[in-house]
Amino acid sequence: MKNVTQVQLKNGMKVMLKEIRTAPIISSWIWYKVGSRDEPTGKTGISHWTEHMMFKGTKKFPGSMLDKAISREGGRWNASTSRDSTRYYETMPAAKIDLALRLESDRMTKSIFDAKEVASERTVIISEREGSENEPMFLLGEAVQHASFRVHPYHHEIIGDMADLHTITRDDLYNHYRSYYVPNNATLSLAGDFDTKSMLKRIKELFEPIPKGNIPPRLARPEPERKGELQLTVEGPGETAFTQVAYPFPNALDADYFALQVLESLLNGASGLSYKTCRLYRALVDKGHAVDISGWSESTIDPFLYRFTIVHRPDKKPEEALSVLDDEIKRIQNEPVPAAEIQRAVKQARAVFAYGSENITNQAFWMGYTAMFSDYTWYTTYLNKLAKVTPQDVQRVAQKYFQPSKRVVGTYIPQGKGA
Repeated sequence: MKNVTQVQLKNGMKVMLKEIRTAPIISSWIWYKVGSRDEPTGKTGISHWTEHMMFKGTKKFPGSMLDKAISREGGRWNASTSRDSTRYYETMPAAKIDLALRLESDRMTKSIFDAKEVASERTVIISEREGSENEPMFLLGEAVQHASFRVHPYHHEIIGDMADLHTITRDDLYNHYRSYYVPNNATLSLAGDFDTKSMLKRIKELFEPIPKGNIPPRLARPEPERKGELQLTVEGPGETAFTQVAYPFPNALDADYFALQVLESLLNGASGLSYKTCRLYRALVDKGHAVDISGWSESTIDPFLYRFTIVHRPDKKPEEALSVLDDEIKRIQNEPVPAAEIQRAVKQARAVFAYGSENITNQAFWMGYTAMFSDYTWYTTYLNKLAKVTPQDVQRVAQKYFQPSKRVVGTYIPQGKGA
């Protein structure tokens, strides 16, 4: 499987190793299957906050020395929390990767969660949330997400609701950490300049002594099907109006996922590549109905959303641009897309995928990323599955998913600078 070695340690931890000898660099990622999807009401934002606390250190690796130790060795590191996972990475000169492995094995079980650090981080995260609340697109996106999910925990933003950021305790955070940061809920993915046999031996020395944990709790709250379009408005500061249109979108394992990726490339361009030649840009921006149009999906464990965002012109009514968007969607639903246009969209999507897979850090990323919702074959067969998409597939998924009766339409109405 494209020279990837996959092993499960005795404690249930998954290890994925890919030798790439192009440069003396190794990128190490550790993935925990926990994100905003696992947060009940009252604890929203707890996964992201826990991620912050993991940088505060252990007895062996105090927080004050971590940054210096990594950068002194010529490495870089970071972390992020998504809807479905939390991940930490270090990309280091190959000879120095042992520091990253020792750090991650230590903080899997020995992070301190000092009460004073929790208090100071509360201030940081509340401030981060307050900053986002000054952004029209955050306010609109959150309102649309809330309306799209009444039941499923994808309802809330990854940063969490302000009410919970004020009330989550040190013990809440520590219990969340101990519940989900267990080896049987983790995947370690490494790519770069190493020998697989000796690397695996070292990983076993560091990680296999960590005891297996209980199976972490999972929320199972499937979202019921929407019965009828929901429209909402958000008012706030600024001079620009926006509209966001959100349709239910299948998860990354759904058979329709790849046809929808080609449809996305047709309508919006593949992740912004050459999007000015795509259907929606030509229909809305080139013809003067809007300032900009974009659309995106996410690869998630449970069904999430496909969202279009329109940036409106000050001299036009938002309804006008929305009507043009609807006409373009209807056109794809009613008329098969020419095969040559499908081929161009597939080519764009393939180019973006290839570009995002190039460097060693990204190679290690993709191994762990796909492990959160599937396995590595999802990645290795991605391009072949895109190439098999037909004009009929694209028309069918456009008809199936882009139904007005299932969508949420949110419009941001600016109240001027002083609002």
